[in-house]
Amino acid sequence: MKIAVFDTYVTRPDGRLMHFDILVPGASRALEQVLAFGRIYLDAKGVPAVRLSAEECRFCHMETAPEPVIEEIAREGFAIIELANCD
Repeated sequence: MKIAVFDTYVTRPDGRLMHFDILVPGASRALEQVLAFGRIYLDAKGVPAVRLSAEECRFCHMETAPEPVIEEIAREGFAIIELANCD
């Protein structure tokens, strides 16, 4: 499965910069839907999505997804890769 990777940066209330990737099926690159997935993730982490727009979340590249990512996308509609300050 080809997936689209959206590189995302959000400033947390404590001032730290979160960095994570939002992964969606390659054919599902509608930015508003990707941003909605980002808000779902942030809400689950307890981080208010005060500002999440195309400035914080940008299409990065396409790649072939490994099986665990394919399974998560099948279950949730998207997957997240946490890169920095997501704890």
